[in-house]
Amino acid sequence: MTPRILIIAGSDSGGGAGIQADIKTVTMLGGHAMTAITAITAQNTLGVDAVHPIPTDMVIAQIDAVVRDLGVDAIKIGMIGSARTALAVAAKLEELPGVPVVFDPVMVATSGATLADDATIAAFERLMRHATVATPNLPELAALAGRPVEGDAEQRQAAKALVAEHGCALLVKGGHASGPQLCDRLFSVDPGDPPEIEWSDPRIDSESTHGTGCTLSSAIACGLAAEWDLPEAVARARRFVRIAMREAPDLGRGHGPMGQQAVRLDLNMSFFEPMLNQVTVPAQDLAASERFYRLLGLRQIVRASPRYARFETEGGATFSIATDEAYTGPVVYFECGDLDVTVAYLQQQGVAFEQEPRDRDWGWREARLRDPAGNAVCLYQAGEMRRFPPWRLADA
Repeated sequence: MTPRILIIAGSDSGGGAGIQADIKTVTMLGGHAMTAITAITAQNTLGVDAVHPIPTDMVIAQIDAVVRDLGVDAIKIGMIGSARTALAVAAKLEELPGVPVVFDPVMVATSGATLADDATIAAFERLMRHATVATPNLPELAALAGRPVEGDAEQRQAAKALVAEHGCALLVKGGHASGPQLCDRLFSVDPGDPPEIEWSDPRIDSESTHGTGCTLSSAIACGLAAEWDLPEAVARARRFVRIAMREAPDLGRGHGPMGQQAVRLDLNMSFFEPMLNQVTVPAQDLAASERFYRLLGLRQIVRASPRYARFETEGGATFSIATDEAYTGPVVYFECGDLDVTVAYLQQQGVAFEQEPRDRDWGWREARLRDPAGNAVCLYQAGEMRRFPPWRLADA
């Protein structure tokens, strides 16, 4: 069933953040986006020119209309518009017990414009009591905590205090910290999860960061609606954001929009339905095969001469050629939402594997088997490493 995601947030006329980023994210992840617009903004990549809050009664009417007819599997809350609307939305959430809620406490736009006054920020506490997870960045964490949070120790202390006070998990986003590595930390309330999980990745050098928080929180909501647990939903959402940043279309003169529309075939939201997105065929003369496939119009993204090359096709599927003796025929690759779960299920059905799930040096986790005709099949997970490995050609 298509996940139904209700987005309660403001509109961005520039299309980079807010409702527009949310809809693009939910659509690319296979969900159906429904909206309750809380504010209309006049903005672009350079800043916010004007903000017009939507009356609270109209916000609630939008929520009631979609829930009554379409139903809802997860809720994402972004820019809330006013303290009155925040309190009314919190009251409405009481009528929807069991629905996962992702709360992105938007206070300041990427450009620096203020999007929430003190009264609205104070009302955020009511929303946090109903949230499954809140996703503050470091300045927002300080505002919620009511004090500066400089350094890892203070950030952890503030996050744990908020989790204990409000009973919702907290994903503290580290994008505002300095350094070449970006670190995000999830502080959980679920006794079945580790109390703290950390993800660290190389920082992507880009000005196209408008809408990163909106995109992340909407992607988490999609994961929760698809019944992934919170840590896995966060991990998958982070991968979506990073690929969308790498695919940014370079629009505008300021903090540009991301490329959610270009994230295809990179994240499988299904537990048991593999996604076909990669094929490898044998080659004898790598240079000759490289030239042939470039002439066909494929974009070369990896070169490991004289052994291997990978290409990207329109739509995001990848295609490889290999001179290794191991490749005596084509290998079809299906990316799985959860490789280990998929392999365990297939083994219970009597399917034999030549290689059980194994982490490879190139960042993929793979399991290999053959179909009844003897064709080689690889089930795997790769995420960002399929199209954007660190050794991706600079001129790709």
